[in-house]
Amino acid sequence: MMADRPRIIVTVSGDGTVSATTEGIYGGACLDYIAVLEDLLEARTVTSEYTADYTRTAAARVRSVQQDQDIDRA
Repeated sequence: MMADRPRIIVTVSGDGTVSATTEGIYGGACLDYIAVLEDLLEARTVTSEYTADYTRTAAARVRSVQQDQDIDRA
């Protein structure tokens, strides 16, 4: 699965607990989605953690995609 498009994965457990994970959203931009999700779900955030994408940059993503394309051509 390619993570070249930003995604938010929302999971609802059997007890009604909702969790969300971002993929392909780099740096602090992921934090912008907390308020959006709280509004949509009529909920509040209890805990949050940064994913590995928090410390990555969009430039690193471009290099990664470019390398994948170079491998495919060979």
